[in-house]
Amino acid sequence: FFITSKVDSLFHQRIKAVKLRWTQAWRRMNKKGKVDESAKKRTRKAAKFQKAIVGMSLDDIKKKKAMKPELRQQAKETAAKEAKARQTKTKAAPKAKSGAAVAK
Repeated sequence: FFITSKVDSLFHQRIKAVKLRWTQAWRRMNKKGKVDESAKKRTRKAAKFQKAIVGMSLDDIKKKKAMKPELRQQAKETAAKEAKARQTKTKAAPKAKSGAAVAK
């Protein structure tokens, strides 16, 4: 069944053809030969682009990106203060209502 006794011997020793440098299998695995196809395949680089998010338009996003980091930090802090003030205001209102209900 085998071409040569050498190949027969290697098969019965369970030595794979891919591991032997002189075989076609090894040459295929290690990309030897085929000199004409030396140019590598080119891959396309994905183009970057921006899309609007649900809460913001694209113009708003670009404006935020263009802002200086210090200004952005300041705007963030003011927004946080406003949010905190609103939260304390809403917490204070239910307590006053519940207190009025208990007084009756």
